[in-house]
Amino acid sequence: MTGTWVLYIPKVKAKLLIDDAELGIALFCFALGTLVMIPLSSLIISKLGVGKVTIIGVILFSLLFLIPIVVPSYMLLCAALFTVGLSACLTDIAMNALVSEIEQEDDIHIMSASHGFFSLGGVIGAGIGGFLITYFQIPFMHMLWATIFVIVTNVLVCKEYTRITGKKEERSKKSFDLTLIKPLLGLTIIAFLIMGSEGAIEHWSKLYMQDIVNISSEKISGFGFVAFSIMMTLGRFLGDSISRHFGSLAIIIGGCLISVFGFLGILGASLILTIIGFGLVGLGFSVIIPELFRLAGKTKGVSSAQGISFVAGFGYLGFLISPPFLGLLSKIDSLKLSFIALLIAAIIALIVTSFISKRASK
Repeated sequence: MTGTWVLYIPKVKAKLLIDDAELGIALFCFALGTLVMIPLSSLIISKLGVGKVTIIGVILFSLLFLIPIVVPSYMLLCAALFTVGLSACLTDIAMNALVSEIEQEDDIHIMSASHGFFSLGGVIGAGIGGFLITYFQIPFMHMLWATIFVIVTNVLVCKEYTRITGKKEERSKKSFDLTLIKPLLGLTIIAFLIMGSEGAIEHWSKLYMQDIVNISSEKISGFGFVAFSIMMTLGRFLGDSISRHFGSLAIIIGGCLISVFGFLGILGASLILTIIGFGLVGLGFSVIIPELFRLAGKTKGVSSAQGISFVAGFGYLGFLISPPFLGLLSKIDSLKLSFIALLIAAIIALIVTSFISKRASK
């Protein structure tokens, strides 16, 4: 759904006659919806269980994503993206908590691979969708087919996980406890920077290819996000085995380093170098969020559900701030300045992770 939506952002922008800054505010509304849902999501999950909330969230998210494509005004676009953000957050936290429960129940490593399937959706949505876009005269029909596909496939498999409710003893009466910031401080800073950067690339990569790399072709301008998604998918499917051998902190440091080189490639602003750069950033980012969630779920004195929702919450805060911030930077200079800011964020994440690693080894 996200990969297909990314393809149509430039068309929505052109149809509503809005600039980069206004688009950034609309994307801010999406992230604002996710932030509003964070304190509510754990309450809903505690009532219904992680399995049931996951399938409900997937269906709602898919249906609501049909609305931003067809809205006739800018204000309605903002409202539509806010509601999509609400359902996206609920689905995301429920799915991650579900995976955490399964990992601990069965003593397996599947968090990174589970995130890999999200990235695979980006490859299918943006990659195959990029070639299909010329065959769909009406964007809504493209999104509708994507919605039908997502709902049908999930309904077919949901019986395998709807029975999972989560450990009752791990549920906290507090939905979002700020006292958790002390044990989770470093992880929340990294999540804030990396999830903010991920969201920025999802929403701005195609426009960067068009405005900075000067690619006019609809198909080719989507290749930056395709490269990002393919390498993120590959990295996440390999991430669990690498994590078992080297540990979560080492793999996050490696991911940050790779992403720094990737952003340098993107800033080169030539077609091949930029696509390679997006691919490297995808590979670097691929392992970071799954490992952050894994570390959060294992933090001493914090339940897995609490840890994941707290770290995810600050990650969504980064996701909330990055679209309007990058839009404003773009208005000051260009999208190139926006991607310089993302490079700086990757460097800061690398420094913070190195500090946590040194402290943990003492």
